[in-house]
Amino acid sequence: MLHDSLGRRFHYLRLSITELCNFRCNYCLPDGNPCDTPKDNLSKDEIRTLVATFAKLGTSKVRITGGEPALRKDLPDIIEICKNTPGIKKVALTTNGFSLKRQIHDFKQAGLDALNVSADSLDPRMFAAITGKDTLEDIMQGIDMALGCGIQTVKLNTVMLKQFNLADMQQFFTFIKDTPVTWRFIELMQTGNNQQFFNQNHVAGDSLKNNLLAQGWQRVIAPKHAGPAQEFSHADYAGRIGLIMPYSKDFCQTCNRLRVSSQGKLHLCLFADQGLDIRHHLSANDIQGASTAISQLVAGKTAGHNLQQGFTGATQQLAMLGG
Repeated sequence: MLHDSLGRRFHYLRLSITELCNFRCNYCLPDGNPCDTPKDNLSKDEIRTLVATFAKLGTSKVRITGGEPALRKDLPDIIEICKNTPGIKKVALTTNGFSLKRQIHDFKQAGLDALNVSADSLDPRMFAAITGKDTLEDIMQGIDMALGCGIQTVKLNTVMLKQFNLADMQQFFTFIKDTPVTWRFIELMQTGNNQQFFNQNHVAGDSLKNNLLAQGWQRVIAPKHAGPAQEFSHADYAGRIGLIMPYSKDFCQTCNRLRVSSQGKLHLCLFADQGLDIRHHLSANDIQGASTAISQLVAGKTAGHNLQQGFTGATQQLAMLGG
């Protein structure tokens, strides 16, 4: 099992397969992808070697991210590669949902277990204002199809934005009253290019947590392969609430995940100084070499991300690594 000097064990890989995204979310890519966005993404063979290496090191869960991973036409093949790797028990996908109506059955057939969909508002006009796309109805239909075709876990992600969707929070609670999904609220994170937007729109997750507890929501114990969200349930609701609060105390204490970029760089943290290149091992199908390199690099993982001090590392925008 991969572990660092602090004793944290890592059994969750977040794999970005492209930095390209077709949305223009105001908190991430308000102007769209820059001209220098890399396009030399990991090949399917390189991904096969990477996932086999992580499985050998004890990884049991792979989440496929972007950018927008569905912009790759071979996404179903990549899901299948991950699912068919011995040792991988769960394959998840994070997407903006633009292709769900067309592709969710392909994803399911390929072996997808869990789905996270970005949905920053349930009001079509506000959704368009945040994302630059008037596609909310199609996305919600795709989510219904995912629930209908037997995807084990469906979650929706909302970045909390003071000037945009904070006033409409009750819409999300109304939705999960009868719908068995987890709606997750994510603290806006400061990146290299959004400081002014961050200052105007950041909402502390602790305030929402305190309101949940006051209204009778109960904390749910997360399984070992879960991500950083704190989940809450309520007897009167079919769905759950999740909170991702990177600015909260001890957020990094239970870190269990590592990231690999679409360019084959290992990121020990979303906000690390730089990615660590392991692609030459992947291109050579060198599982042993990749395993040794990853183990040595992970041993040097630092205790925390230092976001509270305004440190953003190499992350210019979240599409670089999928959050």
